[in-house]
Amino acid sequence: MTGGNNGGGKLDRHRFDAIIVGAGHNGLVTAGYLSRAGLRVLVLEARELVGGACVTEEAFPGYKVSTAAYLCSLLQPKIIADLELAYHGYEVRPKDPASFTPFLDGRYLIFWKDKKKTLESISNFSSADAQAYPKYEAQLSRLADFVEGTLLMTPPNLLPRGVDDLLKFARLGVRTMRLGATDLAALIKIMTCSAADYLDFWFDSEELKVTLATDGVIGARAGPRSPGTAYVLLHHCMGGVGGQRGLWGFVKGGMGSISNALASSAQKHGATIMTSAPVKEILIENGRSIGVVTMNGDDYRAPIIVSGVDPKRTFLKLLNKDHLDQDFRTGIEKIRMEGVSFKLNLAVSELPDFTALPGRPQSHHRATIHLCPNIDYLERAWDDAKYGRPSQNPMVEITIPTMYEPELAPAGFHILSIFSQYAPYTLE
Repeated sequence: MTGGNNGGGKLDRHRFDAIIVGAGHNGLVTAGYLSRAGLRVLVLEARELVGGACVTEEAFPGYKVSTAAYLCSLLQPKIIADLELAYHGYEVRPKDPASFTPFLDGRYLIFWKDKKKTLESISNFSSADAQAYPKYEAQLSRLADFVEGTLLMTPPNLLPRGVDDLLKFARLGVRTMRLGATDLAALIKIMTCSAADYLDFWFDSEELKVTLATDGVIGARAGPRSPGTAYVLLHHCMGGVGGQRGLWGFVKGGMGSISNALASSAQKHGATIMTSAPVKEILIENGRSIGVVTMNGDDYRAPIIVSGVDPKRTFLKLLNKDHLDQDFRTGIEKIRMEGVSFKLNLAVSELPDFTALPGRPQSHHRATIHLCPNIDYLERAWDDAKYGRPSQNPMVEITIPTMYEPELAPAGFHILSIFSQYAPYTLE
């Protein structure tokens, strides 16, 4: 791809080298890289602010709420460095403790940044599990390192089309064999089995297993005994904060600070970002995309169109169906992409007080708080959802960002961010 000024003459404000539909964080990352490569980039966003699901909004007067996404860990270090996000205001505060799970019998389990304190907490439920946990964590770290190393690779075509594909398969094969027999078997297992089965292999304590299993189902249309949820658990062990793998953190200023930093980075290198500019149609000519038309009738042209919105909206709403192969269109129509999670943002005058660990504020208010007593409870919550009913007894995950940044709310008040499952989009 080549950038430049569209022929060396006067720049046409409606002609660009690349147009990006949607200013979510993925679109903004793309804008950052393309603008650095010398391309003249236009980003068109339907909403009045950038970020998509990664935003900070004043949901209530005086409260700066991360209305959708709420914690950060999986933003690639390479992207942070390449796009100089720290310079543009990106800052993450590591979460410590990592999690707090209270139980009805008055006991509780806390995961700390300090490994020794975590093992002491686990040993209150099972000394054998406390001994097994470091081995479990070490294996997950090795597998996460392997998988994370593939995330920035362009995958080879499944049916090789040339030497480049064969070389990619060879490099991937060499990396895979370096895992060793034990980890390779574990990788196959974790890619195919359920979170519950994977955790049953390692641990005895129901309390420990359900605390870990929440990472296998959070955000997923599946229960803890659904095949594939072990990989979701692994996925949440990738990334990190402050150089510590698997650690999550609160972004200073809320999650919108990520999107604002990405936007600022792209604009510094010449990208144009327009908000309140929803795209109506992607224009096609002779089988190739040539531009877009917005809802208000503005026409922008570029030889490269990047869609940052979901595939159904992109191919079924923004493109005329006559431009698509029928088999491809049918495949897009059949994609299953309905969510089953819900987010509730609360402004509160006081922190929750737990009978298992009374007092407020306390260190456990800085953790992700899990309300979910056992695996069966979590599976029954999923049973409701898979038949089109909201869970009668949902899993509840609570974070309190004002424990890290009081300025997000008026003095003396807090924000409770509740992410819960399950609430199917399509009801029975």
